[in-house]
Amino acid sequence: MSSSPLSKKRRVSETETKTGSHCSSSNSVRTDLSHTPANGMAKNGNDAEIDEGLYSRQLYVLGHEAMKRMQNSNVLISGMRGLGVEIAKNVILGGVRSVTVHDQGLAEWRDLSSQFYIREEDLGKNRAEVSQPRLAELNNYVPVTAYTGALTDDYLTKFQVVVLTNSPLDEQKHVGDFCHSKSIKLIIADTRGLLGQLFCDFGEEMTVYDTNGEQPLSAMISMITKDNPGVVTCLDEARHGFESGDYVTFTEIQGMTDLNGCQPVEIKVLGPYTFSICDTTGFKDYVRGGIVSQVKMPKKISFKSFSSSMAAPEFIMTDFAKFERPPQLHVGFQAFHAFQQKHSRLPVPWSQSDGEELLSLAKEFNSAQTESAKVEQLDEALIKKMSYVAAGDLSPVNALVGGVAAQEVMKACTGKFMPIMQWLYFDALECLSEEEGFMLTEQECAPINCRYDGQIAVFGTKLQELLAKQRYFLVGAGAIGCELLKNFAMIGLGSGDGEVIVTDMDTIEKSNLNRQFLFRPSDVTKMKSDTAAAAVKQMNPSIRITGHQNRVGPETERVYDDDFFESLDGVANALDNVDARMYMDRRCVYYRKPLLESGTLGTKGNVQVVIPFLTESYSSSQDPPEKSIPICTLKNFPNAIEHTLQWARDEFEGLFKQPPENGMQYLTDPKFMERTLKLPGAQPMEVLEAVYKCLVTDCPHSWAECVSWARNHWQCQYSNNIRQLLHNFPPDQLTSSGAPFWSGPKRCPHPLEFSTSNDLHMDYVIAAANLFAQMYGLPRNTDRAGVVKILQDVKIPPFTPRSGVKIHVSDQELQNSNSSVADDSKLEELKKKLPSNDTSQFKLVPIEFEKDDDSNFHMDFIVAASNLRAENYDIPPADRHKSKLIAGKIIPAIATTTAAVVGLVCLELYKIVQGHKKLESFKNGFMNLALPFFAFSEPIAAPKHKYYEIDWTLWDRFEVKGLQDNGEEMTLRQFLDYFKTVHKLEITMLSQGVSMLYSFFMPAAKLKERLDLPMTEIVTKVSKKKLGKHVTALVFELCCNDLSDEDVEVPYVRYTIR
Repeated sequence: MSSSPLSKKRRVSETETKTGSHCSSSNSVRTDLSHTPANGMAKNGNDAEIDEGLYSRQLYVLGHEAMKRMQNSNVLISGMRGLGVEIAKNVILGGVRSVTVHDQGLAEWRDLSSQFYIREEDLGKNRAEVSQPRLAELNNYVPVTAYTGALTDDYLTKFQVVVLTNSPLDEQKHVGDFCHSKSIKLIIADTRGLLGQLFCDFGEEMTVYDTNGEQPLSAMISMITKDNPGVVTCLDEARHGFESGDYVTFTEIQGMTDLNGCQPVEIKVLGPYTFSICDTTGFKDYVRGGIVSQVKMPKKISFKSFSSSMAAPEFIMTDFAKFERPPQLHVGFQAFHAFQQKHSRLPVPWSQSDGEELLSLAKEFNSAQTESAKVEQLDEALIKKMSYVAAGDLSPVNALVGGVAAQEVMKACTGKFMPIMQWLYFDALECLSEEEGFMLTEQECAPINCRYDGQIAVFGTKLQELLAKQRYFLVGAGAIGCELLKNFAMIGLGSGDGEVIVTDMDTIEKSNLNRQFLFRPSDVTKMKSDTAAAAVKQMNPSIRITGHQNRVGPETERVYDDDFFESLDGVANALDNVDARMYMDRRCVYYRKPLLESGTLGTKGNVQVVIPFLTESYSSSQDPPEKSIPICTLKNFPNAIEHTLQWARDEFEGLFKQPPENGMQYLTDPKFMERTLKLPGAQPMEVLEAVYKCLVTDCPHSWAECVSWARNHWQCQYSNNIRQLLHNFPPDQLTSSGAPFWSGPKRCPHPLEFSTSNDLHMDYVIAAANLFAQMYGLPRNTDRAGVVKILQDVKIPPFTPRSGVKIHVSDQELQNSNSSVADDSKLEELKKKLPSNDTSQFKLVPIEFEKDDDSNFHMDFIVAASNLRAENYDIPPADRHKSKLIAGKIIPAIATTTAAVVGLVCLELYKIVQGHKKLESFKNGFMNLALPFFAFSEPIAAPKHKYYEIDWTLWDRFEVKGLQDNGEEMTLRQFLDYFKTVHKLEITMLSQGVSMLYSFFMPAAKLKERLDLPMTEIVTKVSKKKLGKHVTALVFELCCNDLSDEDVEVPYVRYTIR
């Protein structure tokens, strides 16, 4: 779910950051940012332009307006332990105006279990001062200051947003009341071992501009009644998707024009295609057409201050299975404050006496409550458990709460998305042992002055030893990969005899730096996996980590072979596409290894845990396929910018990629012609015509010829083809039923007239001519005036629409015509015309589309081509930013979601390493930080199947040894007999991959030939592929009948050959 495979780009030089050289006397340290950084990043401020190259993926989540508001916010984050540094990291990556990190405490051993910017040599130094230079490197646009003084009222007024972590109750109350009175937005966040707490107060009147972050919906109208209220019916192509209470406006209505451009109207949904609006009785009669569009209306919300909200709290539910928990945790956290005030420390890990004392303090607090904070019945076992783990400091919990808290900071700055109203509690106590009444001893969890003290406090030393021995395979080192590696380093995964192997074949590019926080500007063009591995080695030098640059797939199975997988304890996916996820899922099922799967899409994130013999696998359930745009809509009847952008992408491939690819294959591959002639329908003709044009008629020898080609192509696409379409279907054409042809989703186009004074026309010609030149190895040219001069001499042949040209109105019609066969005599003629296979005179370069390089003309061409076509059809154009999102199929992404999702993944890792066996202990999670919404569910159990009395799931298989005791391999006959005698199953069909090895309906001669051959020989014969030396076993799929001749479903076969 994170973004698509990334390009390889030029190096960007690193910013020099000078740390601490400008210390002022006010206990502050800050990075000098008075110079303009070498990579062209400049300071934030009111007039700052947003760096789209850096913030591109986040801009698609927040939008330009919200980003501009964020760039005016100064944020204070107090407390630089693990939670504080996590929040600071995410907020700095997000791009606020400035961040000040505050702490008066000194680094100690227990901080190292989650504070990834403190190292062992920093122990005894101020946490804020140590963290500041490392945080400042994350984003050169955001100045980061360290402050070690007191949080006076006067000091707090400098900030628009204040975040308190690791803060005593008195301070929370004082700062809370002061911020509320001064309209400074406040967030209080805390973690205690496996528990998390978050509180928001954004003032008595806050405006939320967009509550959910979803794209506004629109639909085409088929009818509007004159009524009170008027009823709008939409075309039944798709459901409108609106909800009652939404606001909408109208455009392009014929007849009832009173509604066009009206003020937003509130609607009431009546059905999937209908809704009611205002009184329409006084309007003109509706004739046809129209588009209804949703309008996002600002919403005013009000918050209570910390003190008044504490007594009457409102909770956001994080886990519906723990419905009773938030009020209990609210009391428990207040008891922690009372305990700390009394003893100046937290309860001793797993101390029963401290547990009892915390319980009595909780009872005291509870009985003193007069409002809704009072709990009827305290869950005593829960409060004691809270006491046992309270002194812990866990990286995964900080990642989750820190990701969510940082998103709240962004909401406070921007008014984008719905804030938490007002308390959120989280616990992951199911990470502790599954045994009933399980207790660790104080001794097992006592601090031993090591970097894992904060984790040992919760889980004891035994789990720490287990974690150190783990051998894990991480697939992907992008956003999720970086966050996973940080957590792996902090929890000590693979820090002893174990190892973490990370593979990613991509290099780092600028747009990654906004959320892949292990990378810096100087790392651009380096390999992700090596850079990420080196970065986490700095965080925890004892982690054993190896970086690979391999893509996972059948082609690397000699690297990731049986020995490799069998040595693993588990796999974590950090992938950006479904195919690779499904491949890794199949490997994990085959080798029976646990798999941690996660993904993000903007503010949405999900986590799935796959446990051998317990849960279903990732591939067991799938999303429905994405809807594709009908070909005829793309070719002739677009009605939305998505259609013109997809058309422009197809143009790009059809002009600059496929012809040169086919041309070079024709010149270099002797079998190309044979293959092409075997293609169905008119395809051989189309391919050869394209090759002929590419090598003969269109082949340019100068820049002027490239410009001439581009201008002629413009004429063809935006004038001639449209005129032909209107010749076939004139604007006033009626269908056989008498309705207008150009209505509903069919928009009537008009041809364009070329003009050198129209920027869009010139953009198109310059981009197309440069791409065309690049294809033939000619130099690029951006001289606009020179192009205008060339264009004056370009002759455009006159065009008259022809009769008898067939234009397909539906995809069904198109399919029926495609079955026609090409004219053989024309094909022969074309074959004769093609040049000889002499490669010396041609050097064709196919162009691979790359969206993130602004100097390569790719997006210039897409934007111009799409917007010209949009102009043909009167579709509102899209700017470059939106065009890039749609045409580049970019997945919106933001650091906050990634951090939070990975926190949940690593909580599941704790359970896997401890060997949890109960399905209900594990949790699949889904979140949408925009709403905010959280949902957890236990994983779905692996579905059970049965043959005879034997139950089996996807984790089971038949194990068959191919090599017999006499050293000879089993033949097909012996294999069939083995199943008959041992398993009482008659095999009716047997396959390996896509190769059919045996079937009951096979011709007798073929069967006779195969029966006495060894199995591997049949496989190589049928698949026409040799078995590699790394292959130690084959997978066979079976169809079987039981003794009563009934068809039964059975597991697959693992057939061992070495």
